[in-house]
Amino acid sequence: MHIEATILPGKGKLILTGKLGDVMQESGHAAMSYVRSRATVMGLDADFYRRCDIHIHIPEGAIPKDGPSAGITLATAVVSALTKISVRSDVAMTGEITLRGKILQIGGVKEKLLAANRAGCRTVLLPRDNEKDLSEIPANIQQELAIRFVDTMDEVLDLALESKVESHQPLGPEAGTSLEPSPHDEGRTTLTN
Repeated sequence: MHIEATILPGKGKLILTGKLGDVMQESGHAAMSYVRSRATVMGLDADFYRRCDIHIHIPEGAIPKDGPSAGITLATAVVSALTKISVRSDVAMTGEITLRGKILQIGGVKEKLLAANRAGCRTVLLPRDNEKDLSEIPANIQQELAIRFVDTMDEVLDLALESKVESHQPLGPEAGTSLEPSPHDEGRTTLTN
């Protein structure tokens, strides 16, 4: 499924939509806290959130969505929207994050890799602790996908975004950066869930 994030003029509100369960809502808040804690490292103003609202949407209609595996995808979508750096269109990811950006193990690896392959993704980011699950994955799927194991959100962002976040200017009207949404793929990423 795809996850979208957009930045709106506002006062720091996080809006989560798409028929999300409690665990997905918590993942959204954890992702936002992670981004806020790393704002200056990412080239954002430390208080960027005071001037904008962030809307995260998972547009899969009325299908209920829940589970502890969306944190890295939500965080990547938010970073992409804030920095205006597109997410690579051939990357899928799954994993939960801590507030400090550590990537946590998830379940259902085989199903998620099969779904990513069906969706045409070529690279899949998985938590390092799931490396042991590769023995369950058919050899042809392993050959078709570049499976990258990650420990931290810094690694995720380096692999998923089209350029480094450190190279961007701070967000906000003072920095000359518009809060208008981009017509490109900033803030859009794929979750294999």
